[in-house]
Amino acid sequence: MSLSSNTLGDHLRTWRQRRHLSQLDLALDADISTRHLSFMETGRASPSRDMVLRLAERLEVPLRERNTLLVAAGFAPAFPQRDLDHPALTAARKAVDLILTGHEPFPALAVDRGWNLVAANRAVAPLMAGADADLLVGPINVLRLSLHPRGMAPRIVNLDAWRTYILERLRREVEITADVGLVSLLAELRTYPTSKPAVRPSRSAPLDGIAMPLEIHVGDKLLSFLATTTVFGTATEVTLAELTLETFFPANAETAAAIQAMASGFV
Repeated sequence: MSLSSNTLGDHLRTWRQRRHLSQLDLALDADISTRHLSFMETGRASPSRDMVLRLAERLEVPLRERNTLLVAAGFAPAFPQRDLDHPALTAARKAVDLILTGHEPFPALAVDRGWNLVAANRAVAPLMAGADADLLVGPINVLRLSLHPRGMAPRIVNLDAWRTYILERLRREVEITADVGLVSLLAELRTYPTSKPAVRPSRSAPLDGIAMPLEIHVGDKLLSFLATTTVFGTATEVTLAELTLETFFPANAETAAAIQAMASGFV
């Protein structure tokens, strides 16, 4: 059965099982009877629009899929989806640009739900330098670029650890969103080879057991970064809800000094 032909009951059951909830668990959380929930899952009861949205919220269904639930129940989608350059998202786009440019001289980028590059500041380009041209043709998938053997991977010193971190993060996103594109991307990334032993020692020993740094050669420098993630936590628009900002901070004094020196080349 295709996703488009699924009934509302099919969708509710799938999301409930994905969240490892029993009918009793979800019914209690949504303040409804187990019988009523069972009837909705089997199609014997037709919920109101508000009930669909209440169940979707309790199940932490992403906004894109909440629209799918509404349509399956016979209602119009509630959450708009527009390009980030749409006039309605002008304020959000300005906020993204402010964060990216304000983070210079350190790297920062914005990606969509599929990890495709939406925007980046000038400090990101040196990290991508040397990657195969095919990987830099839009849309650029930043996870593919980072782990591909013709991408950034050969310059990442702690590739095995970084690869493990990326794959686990993507696995969790697949579990949360059930996005078929992410499922395909995860399967692809798992086929990429692991690394050879690092040719230079790590400079981030103080971070052991605290955070996973990205250690990468840029030119003749070994740079080490800590990554942070920012999302629009109150978004009610699909594109904005799926946007993630990844910002990188120097993990040691050597990296900070090298980045400051590189910044003089920005134009």
